[in-house]
Amino acid sequence: MIMLSKTYNTLGGKQLAIEDFIKSDNERLNKQLLFSAEIDKMTSILRRTMLIDNSRRENDAEHSWHIAVMAMLFEEYAIEKVDISRAVKMCVVHDLVEIYAGDTFAYDLEGNKDKKERESKSADKLFGMLPDEQGQMIRELWEEFDEMKTADAKYAACMDRLQPFFHNTLTKGHTWVESGTNRSLVEGRMAIIKEFMPEVYKWLSKNLDNAVEIGWLKE
Repeated sequence: MIMLSKTYNTLGGKQLAIEDFIKSDNERLNKQLLFSAEIDKMTSILRRTMLIDNSRRENDAEHSWHIAVMAMLFEEYAIEKVDISRAVKMCVVHDLVEIYAGDTFAYDLEGNKDKKERESKSADKLFGMLPDEQGQMIRELWEEFDEMKTADAKYAACMDRLQPFFHNTLTKGHTWVESGTNRSLVEGRMAIIKEFMPEVYKWLSKNLDNAVEIGWLKE
């Protein structure tokens, strides 16, 4: 049995009331339960991307769920065979390290300088909470996603880039306008889609043209 204090509310930025956790007699189970509670903090890590209804910024948990579902839909456009099950797992775990490292905006050149170091330390801390083989399994998925060398990782990365791009097209270029982003930066970010999902990139390119014409993106 696990009991959480009524004061536990990640959206309010409060911490897990650890004193309310009732341990089982199985230490492995305890680690898994506490890790499961810890990753709820993803709901309080806000991204720059707006929800499509423009009501607020999305959080990491919403983003990860969204791209995991998208990964189930677009397999037919990948130029290589993809193991969708593995790609979905990568989508689900790829931003877990941001619980401690925070979200780094894709077009924040300064913030990206120490991103790798921050996230590596976060991975050590977070994945170290789990039984060794499970922590290693999730870390390997996270590292594979980050390296973008395998077909599964490339596909998952395409979803990670396609989702916020799509949101921008439906929120009047919110994050592009807010950050003063230019077309070349976005094209660089979308290069993996051009390489791995060229049919999708045709649609994407039309939206880039439109964004520049309207003024959401700088040329």
